[in-house]
Amino acid sequence: MLKDEKKFEGLKKRYQELEQLLSDHAVVSDTVQTAKYAREMSEISPVVKKYDEFLDAQKQALELEHILSDKSHGREFLEMAEAEVGELNKKSARLTQELEELTRQPDPDLNRNCMVEIRGGTGGQEASLFAADLYRMYTKYAVSKGWIVELMDINPTDLGGIKEVVFSVRGRDAYKRLKYESGVHRVQRVPTTEASGRIHTSAATVAVLFEPEETELLIDQKDLKIDVYRSSGHGGQSVNTTDSAVRITHLPSGLVVTCQDERSQLKNKIKAMRVLRTRLLDNMISKKQIERSEKRKSLVGTGDRSEKIRTYNFPDRRVTDHRIGFTSHALEQILEGDLNELTDALIEAEGRS
Repeated sequence: MLKDEKKFEGLKKRYQELEQLLSDHAVVSDTVQTAKYAREMSEISPVVKKYDEFLDAQKQALELEHILSDKSHGREFLEMAEAEVGELNKKSARLTQELEELTRQPDPDLNRNCMVEIRGGTGGQEASLFAADLYRMYTKYAVSKGWIVELMDINPTDLGGIKEVVFSVRGRDAYKRLKYESGVHRVQRVPTTEASGRIHTSAATVAVLFEPEETELLIDQKDLKIDVYRSSGHGGQSVNTTDSAVRITHLPSGLVVTCQDERSQLKNKIKAMRVLRTRLLDNMISKKQIERSEKRKSLVGTGDRSEKIRTYNFPDRRVTDHRIGFTSHALEQILEGDLNELTDALIEAEGRS
């Protein structure tokens, strides 16, 4: 039996309320509210469906119990009914466990959309090339998961590398599976510019932050200094002749955000505000995250961006995650976006902590 059936009845009732709300024209006309309700509905939908399956199994078992109480049925029929009751009870027990797992949510932020920031670290051009490799890796991983990737800002180099890139990822479990990527990623390989074949060690930093809703963190426009300037493309070439790039400075915190990916100044401002809101919220909750990590003593670290979390060794075709001692010799597949085995191992390790 379920420990807290009232909780599941409440979720089922809420699901029905959301269905009605999302069919209401007045609600649908408000895109922010619609997105909020749609996300809530998608989060509780698996639980409600599993609970309905549980209730159906319970109902069938009860009906068979009534049949078994009637001894006028033949022996063979009663034996079949008894066997079916046993199977239904096993199914109910399995569904009970699955429902408890589905509603066991250690981190309220796991189902958030997120913002990913990648920066080339030590290693010059090779670090920038590695940052570009990581960007491609996460993009391909997102595609394989059916997530939506939106480029917010990018600062490329002449040789095809990336000094810095910021992009958002939207979709179920996006933050849950990407949050382990925060930290320093190290690469060991022979750069294409290295004539002697000597292995170089370079690094890139990754930060994964969950993205707040627009109404979740209100920013006073008086606290902002907004500058516009002409966008520059690859190699310093101008991508257009208008001042479409946007730089926003949050005066109280000193945070500076730029965006020049779009040709429209308004679109760049909207994107820059999303990045600023994400970074501000990250600053606000950083203490809470540290306290949470210290209390849980997580095997996969605190998400500190100065922590070396992983090494990509090209000569040995090896990827090692230093937090859990995970090693894989499928380096090419991982860089092509096949992160499932690694991420599953990290989730399992954190569950044991």
